[in-house]
Amino acid sequence: MSAGEPGVRVGAGDWGIAVGVAAALLVTGLSGQRSAVNLEVLGYALLTVGGLALAVRRRAPVAVLGVTGLCAVGHQAVGFDVPAVAYLFAVYAAVRAGHRTVTVATSVAVLALLPLAALVSGLHDTGEAFARARGALEIAWLIAAGAAGEALRQAERRADEAERTREETARRRADEERLHIARELHDALTHQISVIKVQAEVAVHVARKRGEQVPETLLAIQEAGREASRELRATLQALRDDDTAPPRGLDDVPELVKRARDLGLEATLTMEGQRHDVPAAVGRTVYRIVQESLTNITRHADAATATVRIHCRPDALALRIDDDGRTTPAGAPDPGVGLLGMRERVTALGGRLRAEPRGGGGFTVQAELPLERAS
Repeated sequence: MSAGEPGVRVGAGDWGIAVGVAAALLVTGLSGQRSAVNLEVLGYALLTVGGLALAVRRRAPVAVLGVTGLCAVGHQAVGFDVPAVAYLFAVYAAVRAGHRTVTVATSVAVLALLPLAALVSGLHDTGEAFARARGALEIAWLIAAGAAGEALRQAERRADEAERTREETARRRADEERLHIARELHDALTHQISVIKVQAEVAVHVARKRGEQVPETLLAIQEAGREASRELRATLQALRDDDTAPPRGLDDVPELVKRARDLGLEATLTMEGQRHDVPAAVGRTVYRIVQESLTNITRHADAATATVRIHCRPDALALRIDDDGRTTPAGAPDPGVGLLGMRERVTALGGRLRAEPRGGGGFTVQAELPLERAS
């Protein structure tokens, strides 16, 4: 964990430790030696605050370090000769968060002030005050707390680096495999599909030139060749997109909607919210979902209208695509494949996807993508 990030939540475990330390300090204070000065309420308050402050030690380690240090000096000054256990916890948390220099400087100041606080309490003479102060905050325990925090910080950093390395290796292997598949598809299918398409078109042309009726099977072969050629080009483009083309995102969605309108679909786009706050991974996923949805609508759904709505909220991006076509697109090669790809992209970002027929006819695709995890 890095330095006291605001996003760290205070959990039940944090409160459990804080309450336990505060209770232990209060019990020790009740059973220990105190000065004759009537400052017991203040002493108990300082013991309680020092312990309970540990609840936010992960969220604000430096602030907790300062509060527990002041409380340790304060309850010593008012006559509560209690070990500064809360400060040791704070030292551990601050070093673990990476604040080593601040922790050392604060600890030196606390060590210097504790003998003076013992003198102010009136419980000890000068020599005894220095001895008692060392007992209140053993330097060895202080070093041990700092060393434990530093050891865990280094272990977490190495774990994070190892995880990043694994992710980068997996991503590189996936990219290499994707490009290998693209090359294999290009080499194995492009030529054969082109031959089929050209031969069918030539046969149709010759038949029409002779005034003969073109067989339906030949026309079907011609159309299938054209469709296969388009699908193959789209597949190769998608496989190579991350490496050979600029990354697509939210700014490219209007182009998709315009392309659908050019094909005769009455498509509209509504975008709301702050688009510059959307992570690139979320933008790419939205682009792919809109692209896949509009492609299915224009080719297979026999729809007249389609609406694309994108709402960028502070914590998530909501996407909805509706059409008035067939609920189950006719002629679609395999509707489940495109939907599976959408779901995999959304799930990878920790989001949710719904794709189902609409009650009044047509089909709807809804996705919600969290922004914090993608960042």
